[in-house]
Amino acid sequence: MAKPIIVTVDDEIQVLNAISRDLRKQFGSEYRIMKVNSGAEALDTLKQLKQRNAPVALLVSDQRMPEMSGTEYLAQAVDFYPEARKVLLTAYADTEAAISSINEIGLDHYLMKPWDPPDQNLYPVIDDLLNEWQATVPIPYDGIRVAGTLWSPQSHKVKDFLSRNRIPYQWLDIEVDSQAQTLVESVSDGDHRLPVVFFPDGDTMFQPDFRELAEKIGMQTQAKQKYYDLVIIGAGPAGLGAAVYGASEGLSTALIEREATGGQAGTSSRIENYLGFPKGISGGDLARRATDQAKRLGAEILTAVEVVEVRVEGPYRIVALNDGTELNCKSLIIATGVTLRRLDIPGVEKLTGAGIYYGAALTEAAFYCDQHVFVVGGANSAGQAAMFFSRFASQVTMLVRGESLVKSMSQYLIDQIDGTENIEIVTHTVVTEAFGDEKLDALTLKNTETGEEKKVPAAALFIFIGARSHADIVADIVECNEAGFIYTGSSLIRDGKHPKGWKEGRDPFLMETSVAGIFAAGDVREGAVRRVASAVGEGAIAVSLVHQYLKTV
Repeated sequence: MAKPIIVTVDDEIQVLNAISRDLRKQFGSEYRIMKVNSGAEALDTLKQLKQRNAPVALLVSDQRMPEMSGTEYLAQAVDFYPEARKVLLTAYADTEAAISSINEIGLDHYLMKPWDPPDQNLYPVIDDLLNEWQATVPIPYDGIRVAGTLWSPQSHKVKDFLSRNRIPYQWLDIEVDSQAQTLVESVSDGDHRLPVVFFPDGDTMFQPDFRELAEKIGMQTQAKQKYYDLVIIGAGPAGLGAAVYGASEGLSTALIEREATGGQAGTSSRIENYLGFPKGISGGDLARRATDQAKRLGAEILTAVEVVEVRVEGPYRIVALNDGTELNCKSLIIATGVTLRRLDIPGVEKLTGAGIYYGAALTEAAFYCDQHVFVVGGANSAGQAAMFFSRFASQVTMLVRGESLVKSMSQYLIDQIDGTENIEIVTHTVVTEAFGDEKLDALTLKNTETGEEKKVPAAALFIFIGARSHADIVADIVECNEAGFIYTGSSLIRDGKHPKGWKEGRDPFLMETSVAGIFAAGDVREGAVRRVASAVGEGAIAVSLVHQYLKTV
């Protein structure tokens, strides 16, 4: 942690230098001494320090300053640092004002000038105040802070992006934290967009997009070269598996991810059936380990970058990015995975991010302590989320369209859910409407067997209702089924015929698409087994097939 700060203010340079000198002599080893020669300048300094969340322990001010008196300055300074100790330097004529300020602004002490000798008149007083400050004031958080409102979809997106990319941050809710509101107002200057992101260097961003955030926190968003042996689109388990094996086997490899490495698996609170982790592992931890491993082996990982087009030009596959740049490669792996289907019922779109979330939304779980939340879906991802939310919510209700969880969920999860008292499973049930003005308040549930509907209070709704392919960027150049999943390998050969336009003197490789040199791995592939281990394995297999392909070109 940086040294706590003592700010001294006096318009008389000689007095300012003297008090700063004496404070530095006694306290300089543990505190940073800052001197300012006017109240207005000191307030501006405090504002900047607050933006950086720098700790201020003590405010020392002269009472008689021409533009702003010491008491006027301290009265405004407490808006930034209410717990900083306050000392007023006074003359005999200022005693009454100093005594009044004890009640008005909570002045901790006033000192008569001159304070010589400081060993008797200055240091004992300051020592007591600083010891008291250290004992009662928590150490300020010195990382990224996000200030906004709990029910803001934009605030949720920023928190979720930082969380999924394993970037620590502190959440400041301006509706319940007056200091956070003051901090936001001090930097807004007419810009009322939320959230506001505060960085340790004092910079701020208003409602930033993912790329702005990624670049600011030092994540790679631009490729270092234009040509690669292998480009992988999508950094879920399949993409990360491909990146690890591609880089480790000597291929110049670039991995492109539009949000966060780990994909949907990265949002899982606990994966308990992944080989080698007997106690299970969180999706975020697995993604972090795989990301670090891929980077260590030499893969470039571009985050917050979106692919907008894929083209084939002779032996090259061209990947066009949303920043206008293009990457050339000889081989391409599509590992874009799937997204959850949208729940198309009244009220959901308006309240998405304000009580209604797609996926686990682990960043929001703690805000639903002792409340009733609902999970829609019956697959593993829904079960893992229900188990995680049960640690916070008073009750978790799983809404399942079918008659049970047996056909769609692993038995170990079913057993865990059955053994958790505050999780209930309601079968043959769907959500037909969501209600709320600024946040979710209630849901209408319908029994699909009887047709009966009922309206129930709800604090939050987490949706896991099936998969939609993410193959849009290549749908016009490779063959896909009606649902958008990519055909590969033998599924491309029909009636003994190769796919249209196939010019190779061989059958497509196991995970090769209808375009030679373009492969698909993971959930985006038609017929894929939707398990994390399977996706990682497919990424590795795809790289072995890339090697075979490169031998032919």
